[in-house]
Amino acid sequence: MHGTERSALVAAGRRLAAGGLVRGTAGNLSVRVGDHVVATASGTDLGALTPDLLSVVDYNGVVVAGDPRPTSELPLHLALYRETGAGAVAHAHAMSSIAVGCTHDVLPPVHYMTVLLGGVVRVAPYATFGSAELAEGVTTALRDRQAALMRNHGSVAVGSDIDEACERLELVEWLAEVYRRAATLGPPRLLGDDELAAAKRQFVRLDYGRDNR
Repeated sequence: MHGTERSALVAAGRRLAAGGLVRGTAGNLSVRVGDHVVATASGTDLGALTPDLLSVVDYNGVVVAGDPRPTSELPLHLALYRETGAGAVAHAHAMSSIAVGCTHDVLPPVHYMTVLLGGVVRVAPYATFGSAELAEGVTTALRDRQAALMRNHGSVAVGSDIDEACERLELVEWLAEVYRRAATLGPPRLLGDDELAAAKRQFVRLDYGRDNR
Protein backbone atom coordinates (compact mmCIF):
# COMPACT_ATOMS: atom_id res chain seq x y z
CA MET A 1 0.00 0.00 0.00
CA HIS A 2 1.31 3.47 -1.00
CA GLY A 3 4.57 2.18 -2.43
CA THR A 4 5.53 5.50 -4.07
CA GLU A 5 5.12 7.39 -0.82
CA ARG A 6 7.06 4.74 1.11
CA SER A 7 9.97 5.10 -1.30
CA ALA A 8 9.90 8.89 -0.97
CA LEU A 9 9.99 8.65 2.83
CA VAL A 10 12.90 6.21 2.74
CA ALA A 11 14.90 8.62 0.55
CA ALA A 12 13.99 11.55 2.80
CA GLY A 13 15.04 9.73 5.95
CA ARG A 14 18.42 8.88 4.50
CA ARG A 15 18.81 12.45 3.25
CA LEU A 16 18.27 13.92 6.71
CA ALA A 17 20.55 11.37 8.33
CA ALA A 18 23.32 12.00 5.79
CA GLY A 19 22.96 15.74 6.41
CA GLY A 20 23.36 15.29 10.16
CA LEU A 21 19.88 16.56 11.04
CA VAL A 22 18.93 13.32 12.79
CA ARG A 23 20.92 10.93 14.94
CA GLY A 24 19.83 7.41 15.75
CA THR A 25 16.10 7.13 16.30
CA ALA A 26 15.54 10.88 16.72
CA GLY A 27 13.17 12.44 14.18
CA ASN A 28 10.17 11.27 12.18
CA LEU A 29 8.48 11.82 8.83
CA SER A 30 5.07 11.45 7.28
CA VAL A 31 3.08 12.11 4.11
CA ARG A 32 -0.62 12.55 3.53
CA VAL A 33 -2.23 10.21 0.97
CA GLY A 34 -5.95 10.78 0.63
CA ASP A 35 -7.61 9.48 3.80
CA HIS A 36 -4.36 7.99 5.06
CA VAL A 37 -1.06 9.14 6.55
CA VAL A 38 2.12 7.14 5.93
CA ALA A 39 4.50 7.69 8.85
CA THR A 40 7.75 6.34 10.18
CA ALA A 41 7.39 3.69 12.86
CA SER A 42 8.32 4.17 16.50
CA GLY A 43 12.03 3.84 17.25
CA THR A 44 13.07 4.03 13.60
CA ASP A 45 16.60 5.03 12.62
CA LEU A 46 15.90 7.30 9.64
CA GLY A 47 19.32 6.57 8.20
CA ALA A 48 18.41 2.89 7.98
CA LEU A 49 14.77 3.38 7.02
CA THR A 50 13.19 0.76 4.76
CA PRO A 51 9.67 0.62 3.26
CA ASP A 52 8.51 -1.96 5.81
CA LEU A 53 9.44 0.35 8.71
CA LEU A 54 6.45 2.58 7.98
CA SER A 55 2.92 2.69 9.32
CA VAL A 56 -0.23 3.64 7.45
CA VAL A 57 -2.88 5.21 9.68
CA ASP A 58 -6.20 6.97 9.25
CA TYR A 59 -6.85 10.44 10.63
CA ASN A 60 -7.89 8.95 13.97
CA GLY A 61 -4.47 7.33 14.28
CA VAL A 62 -5.77 3.80 13.69
CA VAL A 63 -3.19 1.63 11.92
CA VAL A 64 -4.58 0.23 8.67
CA ALA A 65 -1.37 -1.24 7.20
CA GLY A 66 2.34 -1.68 7.85
CA ASP A 67 4.19 -1.46 11.15
CA PRO A 68 1.70 -1.48 14.06
CA ARG A 69 3.77 1.01 16.08
CA PRO A 70 3.65 4.46 14.46
CA THR A 71 5.95 7.22 15.69
CA SER A 72 5.25 8.58 19.16
CA GLU A 73 4.87 12.00 17.50
CA LEU A 74 1.85 10.82 15.49
CA PRO A 75 -0.47 13.23 17.41
CA LEU A 76 1.70 16.12 16.17
CA HIS A 77 1.62 14.93 12.57
CA LEU A 78 -2.15 14.36 12.61
CA ALA A 79 -2.78 17.77 14.20
CA LEU A 80 -0.78 19.49 11.47
CA TYR A 81 -2.71 17.66 8.75
CA ARG A 82 -6.00 18.64 10.36
CA GLU A 83 -5.03 22.30 10.75
CA THR A 84 -3.02 22.92 7.56
CA GLY A 85 -3.04 21.97 3.91
CA ALA A 86 0.34 20.27 4.28
CA GLY A 87 1.08 17.19 2.23
CA ALA A 88 4.06 16.16 4.37
CA VAL A 89 5.64 16.74 7.79
CA ALA A 90 9.31 16.41 8.75
CA HIS A 91 10.65 16.56 12.32
CA ALA A 92 14.30 16.42 13.37
CA HIS A 93 16.56 16.91 16.38
CA ALA A 94 19.16 19.05 14.60
CA MET A 95 21.75 20.54 16.97
CA SER A 96 21.72 24.24 16.09
CA SER A 97 17.93 24.25 15.92
CA ILE A 98 17.77 22.74 19.41
CA ALA A 99 20.32 25.26 20.71
CA VAL A 100 18.34 28.24 19.43
CA GLY A 101 15.07 26.73 20.67
CA CYS A 102 16.56 26.39 24.16
CA THR A 103 17.58 30.05 24.34
CA HIS A 104 15.20 32.13 22.20
CA ASP A 105 11.51 32.67 21.55
CA VAL A 106 12.13 33.02 17.81
CA LEU A 107 14.94 32.19 15.42
CA PRO A 108 16.43 35.68 14.94
CA PRO A 109 16.24 36.80 11.28
CA VAL A 110 19.92 36.98 10.38
CA HIS A 111 19.35 36.22 6.68
CA TYR A 112 16.72 37.08 4.10
CA MET A 113 16.12 33.38 3.35
CA THR A 114 13.93 33.54 6.45
CA VAL A 115 11.09 34.74 4.22
CA LEU A 116 10.97 31.37 2.43
CA LEU A 117 9.61 29.93 5.69
CA GLY A 118 6.75 32.41 5.79
CA GLY A 119 8.46 34.81 8.19
CA VAL A 120 10.40 34.71 11.42
CA VAL A 121 10.43 31.16 12.77
CA ARG A 122 8.69 30.85 16.13
CA VAL A 123 9.59 28.56 19.03
CA ALA A 124 6.74 26.41 20.36
CA PRO A 125 6.56 26.06 24.18
CA TYR A 126 8.08 22.98 25.74
CA ALA A 127 5.75 20.02 26.23
CA THR A 128 6.34 16.29 26.64
CA PHE A 129 7.04 14.56 23.33
CA GLY A 130 4.06 12.78 21.84
CA SER A 131 1.58 14.83 23.88
CA ALA A 132 -1.52 16.74 22.79
CA GLU A 133 0.02 19.83 24.43
CA LEU A 134 3.04 19.62 22.15
CA ALA A 135 0.84 19.20 19.08
CA GLU A 136 -1.21 22.24 20.06
CA GLY A 137 1.82 24.41 20.71
CA VAL A 138 3.53 23.51 17.45
CA THR A 139 0.33 24.01 15.46
CA THR A 140 0.08 27.54 16.90
CA ALA A 141 3.75 28.28 16.18
CA LEU A 142 3.27 27.15 12.57
CA ARG A 143 0.35 29.47 11.88
CA ASP A 144 1.20 31.29 8.61
CA ARG A 145 4.63 29.63 8.66
CA GLN A 146 6.21 26.58 7.06
CA ALA A 147 8.53 25.70 9.94
CA ALA A 148 8.88 26.05 13.70
CA LEU A 149 11.32 25.26 16.48
CA MET A 150 10.29 23.27 19.55
CA ARG A 151 11.62 24.35 22.94
CA ASN A 152 14.30 21.91 24.23
CA HIS A 153 13.36 19.47 21.48
CA GLY A 154 14.00 20.13 17.79
CA SER A 155 12.46 21.49 14.61
CA VAL A 156 9.49 20.72 12.38
CA ALA A 157 8.57 21.72 8.85
CA VAL A 158 5.64 21.14 6.52
CA GLY A 159 5.51 21.01 2.73
CA SER A 160 3.43 20.00 -0.24
CA ASP A 161 5.55 16.83 -0.38
CA ILE A 162 8.28 15.26 1.72
CA ASP A 163 11.07 16.77 -0.38
CA GLU A 164 9.77 20.27 0.26
CA ALA A 165 9.31 19.58 3.97
CA CYS A 166 12.92 18.35 4.18
CA GLU A 167 14.21 21.38 2.25
CA ARG A 168 12.53 23.64 4.78
CA LEU A 169 13.88 21.63 7.70
CA GLU A 170 17.37 21.96 6.24
CA LEU A 171 16.86 25.70 5.78
CA VAL A 172 15.81 26.09 9.43
CA GLU A 173 18.97 24.32 10.56
CA TRP A 174 21.14 26.41 8.20
CA LEU A 175 19.61 29.63 9.55
CA ALA A 176 20.08 28.43 13.14
CA GLU A 177 23.70 27.56 12.43
CA VAL A 178 24.36 30.95 10.79
CA TYR A 179 22.88 32.69 13.80
CA ARG A 180 24.83 30.54 16.26
CA ARG A 181 28.12 31.26 14.50
CA ALA A 182 27.40 34.98 14.14
CA ALA A 183 26.53 35.26 17.82
CA THR A 184 29.98 33.94 18.78
CA LEU A 185 31.56 36.90 16.97
CA GLY A 186 29.33 39.58 18.47
CA PRO A 187 25.71 40.73 18.52
CA PRO A 188 24.38 39.89 15.03
CA ARG A 189 22.65 42.54 12.97
CA LEU A 190 19.08 41.33 12.47
CA LEU A 191 16.78 42.14 9.57
CA GLY A 192 13.80 44.34 10.32
CA ASP A 193 10.21 43.82 9.18
CA ASP A 194 10.59 46.28 6.29
CA GLU A 195 13.74 44.53 5.07
CA LEU A 196 12.10 41.12 5.23
CA ALA A 197 9.05 42.45 3.38
CA ALA A 198 11.31 43.91 0.66
CA ALA A 199 13.11 40.57 0.35
CA LYS A 200 9.78 38.79 -0.02
CA ARG A 201 8.74 41.17 -2.80
CA GLN A 202 12.05 40.55 -4.53
CA PHE A 203 11.58 36.79 -4.34
CA VAL A 204 8.19 37.19 -5.99
CA ARG A 205 9.46 39.62 -8.64
CA LEU A 206 12.33 37.33 -9.60
CA ASP A 207 10.30 34.13 -9.20
CA TYR A 208 13.12 32.88 -6.99
CA GLY A 209 12.79 29.71 -4.94
CA ARG A 210 9.98 27.17 -4.64
CA ASP A 211 7.85 29.20 -2.23
CA ASN A 212 7.28 32.77 -3.37
CA ARG A 213 4.12 33.53 -1.43
